[in-house]
Amino acid sequence: MNDLAALQTRELGKRYGSKWALRDCTLDIPAGSVTALVGPNGAGKTTLLQLAIGLTKPTAGDVHVLGRSPRDEAASVLPRVGFVAQDHPLHRSFSVADTLTLGRKLNPTWDQEFALRRIERLGLPLSQKVGQLSGGQQAQVALTLALAKRPDLLLLDEPVAALDPLARREFLNALMEVVSETELTVVLSSHIVTDLERVCDHIVILSQGRTQLVDTIDDVVASHRLLTGPRTDPDTVARVHQVIRESHTERQTTLLVRANGHVYDSCWQIHEVDLEEIVLAYLGYGGISPGMRNDTREAVAG
Repeated sequence: MNDLAALQTRELGKRYGSKWALRDCTLDIPAGSVTALVGPNGAGKTTLLQLAIGLTKPTAGDVHVLGRSPRDEAASVLPRVGFVAQDHPLHRSFSVADTLTLGRKLNPTWDQEFALRRIERLGLPLSQKVGQLSGGQQAQVALTLALAKRPDLLLLDEPVAALDPLARREFLNALMEVVSETELTVVLSSHIVTDLERVCDHIVILSQGRTQLVDTIDDVVASHRLLTGPRTDPDTVARVHQVIRESHTERQTTLLVRANGHVYDSCWQIHEVDLEEIVLAYLGYGGISPGMRNDTREAVAG
């Protein structure tokens, strides 16, 4: 077990009947990081987070949260973990005050002063029924519940998926304010890559139930390049670099690669790519185009 990992999995898998929702998932989420968990619907993101909080039992492999098993050692793990689900399951008939009272009674590490201060800053009346709040306000209440238990690890399962852009930004700004003031580790599942790039420093890409990429965002962007050149067999590049996607015309080959050092062949033009294009390539969406960035430069011999 890596002592620096807030969340660690080894060949983790979950099967429902004959279908694997998650398979051979191996990753380390560093303590203190803000990690983006990216993948299409059905990729295994929710399954991974449910395994991390012990809601379901692995079919294969292991998961450790803060160095412990979330199922076998739930009493010592779960008080240290905050979780916000996509649909923000709150009691709609409860007032905001009732909701905070419930949080206080259920969580031994509850910080009532923090919760009240945060609700006041949001401008939410304590007497208001949760069911009368907007989607963005309900998301903020759910986040308050998760943060007021003062967790070491916060897991967010598509918390902004149904929010409008303004509510989404307010939610993420509130999250980052807390992160800047604490040593909180965050895993944020979302499909909105532009939001993730703004607030996250690590990324995990899941597709078809498997881990495709685990790394820091800076290293991911720095190591991936788009190559364009005369039509050729991509195997010549694949011997040295990992080819993520390829496309061909009659005269030209375009490859998105995770480069292993310099691209030494001067027949290739190198184009930088942004995180969104990289993520889409791993997920198998869309084509790849040398027009992604204007700062194209000729490859030089390495």
